[in-house]
Amino acid sequence: MPAIEQPKIARLVRETRQRLKFTQVKLATILGVSFHTINRWKNRRRQSSPLAIKQIEELLQQMGEPSESLLAKYF
Repeated sequence: MPAIEQPKIARLVRETRQRLKFTQVKLATILGVSFHTINRWKNRRRQSSPLAIKQIEELLQQMGEPSESLLAKYF
């Protein structure tokens, strides 16, 4: 998996939430992180771990067609 730059991670988190209609809390719960962690990623205050990015990628793959464009864009 190629590394994703921090500004792109913030966009990925925001677009993933919007596409899946998830709140920050719901996305955090699914990824096994706190709301504050999602918020920090979104606001570019903290770098996400490679494991978290992999989990987002897997979540998008599981969601199928609605998320395929995000997979193509970021992965």
